[in-house]
Amino acid sequence: MDEKQRKKMARVPFKKVIKKHWMLLLMLAFPVIYVFVFSYIPMSGIVMAFKNYNYNGGIYFSPWNGLANFRALLIAKKLGPVTRNTLLYNIVFIFLGTVLQVGSAILLNEIGSKVFKKTAQAFMFLPYFISWVVAGAIMYNVFNYERGIMNQVITGLGGNPFDLYNKPGAWPFVLTFLKMWKGTGYGSVVYLAAITSIDQEMFEAASLDGANAWQKVRYLTIPSLVPTIVTMTLLAIGGIFRGDFGLFYQTVKSSALLEPVTDVIDTYVFRLLMSSGKVGVSAAAGLYQSILCLITISLCNAAVKKIDPDYALY
Repeated sequence: MDEKQRKKMARVPFKKVIKKHWMLLLMLAFPVIYVFVFSYIPMSGIVMAFKNYNYNGGIYFSPWNGLANFRALLIAKKLGPVTRNTLLYNIVFIFLGTVLQVGSAILLNEIGSKVFKKTAQAFMFLPYFISWVVAGAIMYNVFNYERGIMNQVITGLGGNPFDLYNKPGAWPFVLTFLKMWKGTGYGSVVYLAAITSIDQEMFEAASLDGANAWQKVRYLTIPSLVPTIVTMTLLAIGGIFRGDFGLFYQTVKSSALLEPVTDVIDTYVFRLLMSSGKVGVSAAAGLYQSILCLITISLCNAAVKKIDPDYALY
C-alpha cells in the first residue's frame, strides 16, 4: 500500500468503516475483549509489588511500602542466580529448538511417502500432549535410585545404580533433552507450513538446472525460512526470562540439592510464595521478570529493525 492509498483511507469516516466492515469488526471484538479481560485488567495487580499485602485490604487497599519488597529480594541474594539460570536455559532452548524444529520440518518435507510422513509427524507431535506432571512421574519411575526401572536393569546386570536426583551436573542436559523432546514436533509445524507456502516453481527451476536435494534446501528452502525464523526467535526472546514452570518444577521435584542448577525465576517465585506467604515480594519478583522481558525484546527488535525493518515485530 503506497502513501496515497494510506492517506485516502485515513480520510474515510469511521462510521463508514464500521458500516462496511461490521462483520469483520464483530469477529475481532471477541479476541480483543478476551485479551483485555485476561491480559490487561490483571496488570493492575502490579501495585502489589509496592504494597505490604494483607487479606483485609486486598490488592488495592493494602498499605504501601515503597521498594521494601524489592529490597527483600536483593537481601535474599537468590535473584541473581535464578536470573542467570533462566537466561542460560532459554538461550539454549531457543537455539537448539530452532535448529531442531527447522531441521525436522525440512526432513518431513523431503519425505516422499505420505503415509510415512503423517506417521512420523504424529509421533513427533505426541510428546506435546503429555503434561509435565506425567513426564515427571515417568522420569521418577525410570530413574529412581531404589525402585527405578533403569537401576533395576543396571543392578541386574551387575552394575552400580545411578542416582540421577543427586547429580546436579547432569540436570542441565536432562532438562534440555526433555524440552527438545516435548517441543520439537509442535514447533516444526510452523516451519513446515512456511515451507509448503514457498513457490514450488523455484524448486522445479532448480531441478532443471541440475540442483540436488541438499542444494535446494541450502539455497532455496533455508533462505525462504529466514523471515519465519527471525519472527519466531523474536517471539521466543520476548519470554527469555520466563521459565517453563512445569518443566522445572514437576521433573525436578522439591530437591534442595538440585536448586543451584535448576531453579529459575518462576519456580523461585512460587516457592517464595508457598514458604513465606509474602505476596508482595512474589509480585515484586514477577514485575522484575516482566521488565527484563520487555527490555530484552525491545533491544532485540530494535537491532533487527536496524538491520532489516521488514523482519521487525513492530
